[in-house]
Amino acid sequence: MAGTLARAAREAIRQVEEMTGRQVEGVTATRRTENGWVVDVEVVETRRIPDTADMLAVYQVELDGDGEVTGYRRARRYQRGRADDD
Repeated sequence: MAGTLARAAREAIRQVEEMTGRQVEGVTATRRTENGWVVDVEVVETRRIPDTADMLAVYQVELDGDGEVTGYRRARRYQRGRADDD
């Protein structure tokens, strides 16, 4: 993948959408590691009305230097309208 940040983010989005079947809202964090990248991707898990009640999740996606996903996990789940605790 010749390791650009933008490529890693695009691949993480594609893989999360494919693996979860859910719509990605965006990338919330990226970081280079010794072996590739870790990308945090925000996903709409449950749509509600009003949309401020939507349930969102952040998935952490690990990619190797070639852009292949080596692992992913749901790191956090929260309601869209809630303030961030971090």
